[in-house]
Amino acid sequence: MAKNRNPASHWQTRLQLLLLVCGSSFGASLSGEEWPEFRGPTGQGHTEVQNLPVQWDADTNIRWRRPIEGLGWSSPVCVDGHVYLTAAVPQPGADPPEVSLRVIALRVDDGSMVWTKEVLRQPADAPRIHQKNSHASPTVVVNARRLYAHFGHQGTVCLDLQGNTIWKNTELGYRPVHGNGGTPALFDGGLYFSCDGGEDPFLVALTAADGRLRWRSPRVCDGVKKFAFSTPLVITVAGQPLLISPGAQSVGAFDPKTGAEIWRVRYDGYSVIPRPVYGHGLVFISTGYDSPQVLAIRPDGAGDVTDTHVAWSFKKGAPHTPSLLLHDRELYMVSDNGIASCLDAISGDLIWQQRLGGNFSASPLYGDGKLYFQSESGVGSVLRAGRKFELLSSNDLGERTLASYAVAGRGFLIRSAENLYRVEERGQ
Repeated sequence: MAKNRNPASHWQTRLQLLLLVCGSSFGASLSGEEWPEFRGPTGQGHTEVQNLPVQWDADTNIRWRRPIEGLGWSSPVCVDGHVYLTAAVPQPGADPPEVSLRVIALRVDDGSMVWTKEVLRQPADAPRIHQKNSHASPTVVVNARRLYAHFGHQGTVCLDLQGNTIWKNTELGYRPVHGNGGTPALFDGGLYFSCDGGEDPFLVALTAADGRLRWRSPRVCDGVKKFAFSTPLVITVAGQPLLISPGAQSVGAFDPKTGAEIWRVRYDGYSVIPRPVYGHGLVFISTGYDSPQVLAIRPDGAGDVTDTHVAWSFKKGAPHTPSLLLHDRELYMVSDNGIASCLDAISGDLIWQQRLGGNFSASPLYGDGKLYFQSESGVGSVLRAGRKFELLSSNDLGERTLASYAVAGRGFLIRSAENLYRVEERGQ
């Protein structure tokens, strides 16, 4: 196992995270009052909110519960006192039916509906999706009084925060496999996402102001299975922004301005879902199906750096679906079949590994010295962050949950198959 010979110090990691936040176009506070995209203001599942709840169930420490019509596994976002999410609502008539693809706005204080807007209509003969997917799985992105909703091959829409359409782009057709999944990244006036379908995968940048195509970059992929669903992450290395985008058979770093590939690491994997994380001078990814492994990559290379810039790799318990979680020097993860692990982020050495039980799709959350893992059956496991495994609680909502957490106030939002919950300690 290769080692990283020149790791960044702890304070450098903190600085990198701060620069990532400031370098993005959000300017959102880490207080947790703003959660503008998938995995929060850093895109890496962190909140600075204190006194997050440790105990809850379908009745305990639930500030409100709101039924959500239709099906959608997009995670909620929370901005300026409002919660935004998407849903796919079958329409009466034909069998199979047409599906109304909607964006929904709720009040964060009481869960009341503010507006719901159909932004696209999916035809009855739309491609089939995976049984764990939905037609509304990408999470919306909110910034500068605009909301961006992405529905994979079906299109991308920009709304104002009153639900009025600003622009719509439905010109990037491709053949999906298992439906849509990856969420866009918003950076420096561009909206970036992958179109990794059944053949000829590519990356796209749209101009956030008007939805026009800024660039389209083909992805190098030599494997038979070319599809993937990952959400990109923008980082800054030696003053240069890099768009880190995992796909089938490789992860690449791209120039956000031009779409040019800067470096690439090859691997054997496809249907890649986890979003990358970054710290200690390393990019951490998981390589997808069939046999995933976690890779730590030094992001300062050029060209094919597979043999030179992989600092370490780890296989046992690597996730197919949930994203990784980095805090301090520890890298946490949970496999799809419920094995939680903690690694030393710099060396790749295993610190602890324990079975939580159940299956997992949601990405974990760090906050208030604790780790939050949400299973597909609705059980939230709370662990104390650190180099000793310590389970603080197991909390059963009793509903299927595949979406990831969003922080709101002094608690968080959990989306289930039928409801949206705001979980918060009573009296907060």
